[in-house]
Amino acid sequence: MQKNRTSRLALVAVAAALALPAFAQNIAVVNGKAVPKSRADVLSQQVAKSGRPITPEVEQQIKDEVIAREVFLQEAQKQGLEGTEDFKNQMELARQTVLIRDLFAGWVAKNPVTDAEAKAEYDKVVAANGGKEYKAHHILVEKESDAKDIIARLKKGAKFEDIAKKQSKDTGSGANGGELDWANPSSYVQEFTEALVKLKKGQVTDTPVKSQFGYHVIRLDDTREAKLPSFDEVKPQLMQQLQGQKLAKYQEELRAKAKVE
Repeated sequence: MQKNRTSRLALVAVAAALALPAFAQNIAVVNGKAVPKSRADVLSQQVAKSGRPITPEVEQQIKDEVIAREVFLQEAQKQGLEGTEDFKNQMELARQTVLIRDLFAGWVAKNPVTDAEAKAEYDKVVAANGGKEYKAHHILVEKESDAKDIIARLKKGAKFEDIAKKQSKDTGSGANGGELDWANPSSYVQEFTEALVKLKKGQVTDTPVKSQFGYHVIRLDDTREAKLPSFDEVKPQLMQQLQGQKLAKYQEELRAKAKVE
C-alpha cells in the first residue's frame, strides 16, 4: 500500500515538472483557454519601438491588456462575429496594410539616405537661401494713384507705420505698421524683390511697385548676412525629408510598371 502511494506521488511530481515549461509560455488561462506569452511579447516590442521604456509597471499594464483582449475576443467569437462579412473585409484590409507597411519598411532599410545625399541637399538649400537677408516695411494698395499719393505724403514727413495701419491691404503686416520679417529677397514675388534689392537702408521706393497683389510702397530697413542653421542641426530633418522623397519615387516606379486595365 505504501509503495503504491509513493509511486502515485512520483508520477504527480513528474507530470508537474513536465507541465512547467508549457505553463511558463502562458501568462494566464482565461475560461480554460491559455493565453500565450508571445502576445505580450509582441505588444512589448511595439511599446519599445515607440521609445517608452519597459518597466515592471508597463509589463503589468501589457499583461492586463493581453488578458482583457482575450476576454473580449472570446465574447466576440461566442457571438459569431468572425463569420460576418464586415469582419472578413476588415481583416483583408488589415492584411494589406501590414504587407504594404513591411514592403516599404524593408525597402527603406535597404535604401537609406546617405550623409553625402543629405549634405548635398543642405548645400543646395544654403545656395538658394544664403547671402543677405532683408528687413523691410511695405504698404499694399489696390490703385496706383493711391500708392503715388502715399509716396508723396511720406516725402512730406508722414509716418510710414501710421499709413500702413490705415490703408494697407496686407492685413497681416498692416496691423504691425507694414513690418515684414527678416527674409531672403527671393521669397517675395519677382517685382517686389527687384525693387527691394535696389534700395538703400532707410530708402522708400520713388514709384509704386506693381505685382499680382496690387501696388506696393516699400521701405528697406536693414540688411544682414543670412543666419542659417548648421548641417548637424538640420541633418535629422533633411534625412527624413529625403527618405520620404526616395520612398515616394519608389512608389511611383511601382505604379508606372504595373499593368492596370
